[in-house]
Amino acid sequence: MTTVATPVDVYYKKRISYTCRGQTFAFDVAHTLFSSYQVDEGTDLFLRTIAPQTPQTILDLGCGCGVIGIVLARWFPQARVILVDRDLLAVRYARHNAALNQTPNVEVIGSVGFEYVPDIPFDLIVSNIPAKIGDEAIEHEFILAPLDHLRPGGEYWFVVVSGLNRLIPMLGRRHQLRMKEVKKRAGHTVYHIHRKPA
Repeated sequence: MTTVATPVDVYYKKRISYTCRGQTFAFDVAHTLFSSYQVDEGTDLFLRTIAPQTPQTILDLGCGCGVIGIVLARWFPQARVILVDRDLLAVRYARHNAALNQTPNVEVIGSVGFEYVPDIPFDLIVSNIPAKIGDEAIEHEFILAPLDHLRPGGEYWFVVVSGLNRLIPMLGRRHQLRMKEVKKRAGHTVYHIHRKPA
């Protein structure tokens, strides 16, 4: 692990350690960011479940402090990995954590949805979908929009809190998506959508 210093700012809370699939990571977290005590259970379930094809381009939508995207960047060092979040503090910490975990293939961008995301087709898009942004925002920003940015044959993997299980399958049926519930654990569910090949 590199010796990147902890951020010197008023938001810094602590450094947390995380081990998954035999690799150890460190993440500095801020008081006001999501999951500031430990890697949250939904993210942990997601990372222990996801099994994508070998991607060359990856997007982490709503990256927070960068856990999912940075772990994937380590697993797929040949990939271009873009992390995006609307919260500029999250962007700051995700950039810092990318350096901390020695993942030079990570780019972090501040963007509401896909506004400033490079217009390239992604092999893999991932997200821990925020639960409190409203059903319409989830439908358009976190279900439909990602599918428009996948290459044909690309994959969208995401995790939601169980309270959204009333919504997600309904959206799958409404839009005739190739959606599959992959794994459920108390409190969270991981889903996978496969974009039809050309």
